[in-house]
Amino acid sequence: MARKHFTASVKQFRGDPRHNNRLASKFINNLMRDGKKSVAQRVFYEALDQISKKIKDTPAIDVFTAALENVKPAVEVRSRRVGGANYQVPIQVSSKRRQSLAIRWVLAAVRSKSGRPMARRLADELMAAFRNEGTAMTTRDNVHRMADANKAFAHFAWGR
Repeated sequence: MARKHFTASVKQFRGDPRHNNRLASKFINNLMRDGKKSVAQRVFYEALDQISKKIKDTPAIDVFTAALENVKPAVEVRSRRVGGANYQVPIQVSSKRRQSLAIRWVLAAVRSKSGRPMARRLADELMAAFRNEGTAMTTRDNVHRMADANKAFAHFAWGR
């Protein structure tokens, strides 16, 4: 029987150098542009340092983890063609996809803003997500709202 959800890269994936956290390492890899991992690490760790200065009672890595946990969507809509019509069908999101969507939405929110250094924008977005606010949380809420509006088509979700 094939193991389709467990590749060698998942087994060998290591945590980040400072916190030994796999989620932080994955986030840094997604933050990275043009293979410049040291730049991505510097931006990420500067953002965590800014978070630790502003939020004293909680470790910055815990704020980061909780922020991504808040942004993770529970359901999403997928387009499904049934009888010549396309329906937006709400489906449950797998845990790996939830994590990748959360990371993608946070980074998209950070990159959409301009005028300040990347580390400060990242710190602000993570703190906003920690408080259930911000652009990434708005994106998640919109996805949930779409799924709720289309729950009448949930019976088309068979096969997924």
